Amino acid sequence: MASRTSSSLLLLALLLSCVAISSAARRLEEEAPKDEAEEEFPRHLSVPELPVPEHELPPKPEGLPPLPEVHLPPKPELPPFPEVDLPPKPEFPAIPEFHFPEPEEKP
Repeated sequence: MASRTSSSLLLLALLLSCVAISSAARRLEEEAPKDEAEEEFPRHLSVPELPVPEHELPPKPEGLPPLPEVHLPPKPELPPFPEVDLPPKPEFPAIPEFHFPEPEEKP
């Protein structure tokens, strides 16, 4: 009996706290002037544009030696895959087609 009483008191306290919080939030929403809240924070600070340095790529060197050829070892040969005898694939029953019933005419 004591656990039932304590659980009902806990639920009652939770309900009252929810009611108090929701009414306080409603009061805060109604009291807050919307114009002043938006003016409190400035939009964005103006950022000056940074100068872009003008530069050119260095000239491409002429007469570079060719890239060396790479000799890779041959690929190892894989053994053939073993043959696997599987049982025949079972046939699934066909899905019956569904048609909505025709609505009955009302006299």
